[in-house]
Amino acid sequence: MEKNIEVSLLFDFYGELLKPSGRQAIDLYYNDDLSLAEIAAQTGITRQGVRDSIKRCEQQLFDFEKKLGLFRQFQTLRQGLDEIAVIAQKIKTDSQDNTIKALAQSIEQKAGALKE
Repeated sequence: MEKNIEVSLLFDFYGELLKPSGRQAIDLYYNDDLSLAEIAAQTGITRQGVRDSIKRCEQQLFDFEKKLGLFRQFQTLRQGLDEIAVIAQKIKTDSQDNTIKALAQSIEQKAGALKE
């Protein structure tokens, strides 16, 4: 996975654990796509200070994931729900029994709801 996307996703999971100044710098850099100079002008700190803050927060995000694994668990759960929905669709398509089709439809809907 590309680092920018990974940091942005990890920020969604662990952003609230960062200090407010670091959280703001990461948000502006990765989500608002501002340059270091633009962030520095907006926050009143130096460009180098912004860079250091972003690098420090990136490392913290990766450390949080290494220790907690919430994003990895989330990805595994989504993949499992996708697989359940595919299996339910196959059961629904292949079955001649209306009761089984209805149950497969229910499973498919519940898997979709859990993904949201």
